[in-house]
Amino acid sequence: MTPKKQDKISRKKASRHSPQHQAAIARREAGGGRKPQTPKNLKAIDRPIALSEEAVALIKSMLVYEDAEIMGFNKIYNLSSQGGRGPDFHNLDDLLWAFAKSNGKKPRLIHRLDRDTSGIILVAKTKPAASFLGKAMIARQFHKTYLLVVSNPHNLKDRGVIDVPLRREDIGREAYSRVCEADHPDALESRTHYEVISCNSEAALVVAKPYTGRMHQIRVHMAHLGCPIAGDPRYGGALSLGGRSVKRLMLHAAQLEFPHPAGGKKMLSAPVHEDIIGLCADLELDMGIYT
Repeated sequence: MTPKKQDKISRKKASRHSPQHQAAIARREAGGGRKPQTPKNLKAIDRPIALSEEAVALIKSMLVYEDAEIMGFNKIYNLSSQGGRGPDFHNLDDLLWAFAKSNGKKPRLIHRLDRDTSGIILVAKTKPAASFLGKAMIARQFHKTYLLVVSNPHNLKDRGVIDVPLRREDIGREAYSRVCEADHPDALESRTHYEVISCNSEAALVVAKPYTGRMHQIRVHMAHLGCPIAGDPRYGGALSLGGRSVKRLMLHAAQLEFPHPAGGKKMLSAPVHEDIIGLCADLELDMGIYT
């Protein structure tokens, strides 16, 4: 050891016995010991928030699956996946603080659903699981199944593929998807498979499986066929159907199949909410396996 390094160690040892150092230790012990350090400059989304008992009960009521690496939630409608934070309102991402670990980390959303769309949404409990699932989603290894009620059933075939490009359009603070030509500079490939599982002269119950994941894709594709989703006035959907008031978007993410971080495939399902079941019953649409 060099003389310079030896001198530095000696001065450090001596400082520990100084009156100033002893006084600092006394103040810390009087204050209850060392206080935990809070990371600085956290993004708003990473700052812990206090949840009410009602908020905690709400998020726990939506939990439909959990293991060591993932969680599955049946999101209610009128709840944003992210954003929209206010003094009396929380989005789903905020509500995940109910499951935060002792190290201050909370589970992470893997994908999102529109605010007015209900159904299954996947969450990762660990950073490695989030990374694995994020890559799987980019590689289009997620397979989603949606259930929806539409008007104008005469415009639908029994099954088909809607292969129509979409582009994003911002109007004020609102964002929309629009059908466009394939050579449009903002065109994005958009493809949806659909199958009618029950219909009558007034409405149809449809299963849709999007191959791509564009904003409002199913909503815009069904409107493009002349069969807008009930309760979707943004894209031409009526607020009443067969004499029955429709107070929400009749679109539900029923199933999600994906590769599990621990290996193999996993299928998560979200029971259909009572308002959709009730509308189908009133319209005499047979829900089959989705009841």
